[in-house]
Amino acid sequence: MLRLTTLTSVLALMAATAMAEEIKVGVSPGEHAEIMEEVAKVAAPMGLEIDVVEFSDYVIPNTALADGDIQANSFQHVPYLDNQMKDRGFELSVVGTTITTPMGIYSDKIKDITTLADGAKVAIPNDPTNGGRALLLLQDLGFVKLADGTGLVPSPLDVVENPKGLKFLELDAAQLPRTLADADIAIINTNYAIAAGLSPKTDSIAMEKADSPYVNVIVVRKGDEDQPWVKTLVQAYHSDAVKKFIENSYQGAVITSW
Repeated sequence: MLRLTTLTSVLALMAATAMAEEIKVGVSPGEHAEIMEEVAKVAAPMGLEIDVVEFSDYVIPNTALADGDIQANSFQHVPYLDNQMKDRGFELSVVGTTITTPMGIYSDKIKDITTLADGAKVAIPNDPTNGGRALLLLQDLGFVKLADGTGLVPSPLDVVENPKGLKFLELDAAQLPRTLADADIAIINTNYAIAAGLSPKTDSIAMEKADSPYVNVIVVRKGDEDQPWVKTLVQAYHSDAVKKFIENSYQGAVITSW
């Protein structure tokens, strides 16, 4: 009887494994990768095997998704996605929200953002949406004024008032932590800050407001929205276990959307 029960259990496990669906999900380094690894643990018993694929920049994950190399990605906010689809013709769809990671200002030279000197060198991301996001943060802090009508994607060319004469250095977002030795301040996305060993909560000298429009999303190719694995992926991400992991791991530096 014991042997029959054991055999039955083994056969059931083999059947469940055989039926499991496998997908690849693209992420950026840092919290997006770490969280998706936890999502994969939750999804496995639900019949979904997730292979987490890290990409070192913000461009390749959408290209890989559009080309069919991965089935989903989780690293970007809607303004960035919209800009990518407009510029590159990607046909992608949002299927769920994930987290918000407030952008922070970091410096090895000053401890208080109000002491930023005239003519300071300010390193910002060179992609339109995150570069614009950095400029909007500087505007919120009163350092610059942007032209009316630029929305969420202003560029340094849209700066109409710059009383301190700040000099903008536009660089790849992943490289910004390395500029701290040279720039006076760097405005860095949370995932790259964490990957570089920076704590958004304790190392930043200013942070974006939590109610920004930059909630991150899970994205798939158009036409895949109703695939069963999509529902499982979103359910696993929105689980209590993943929420608890985020709250315990990032201590308020990463905010859940559910």
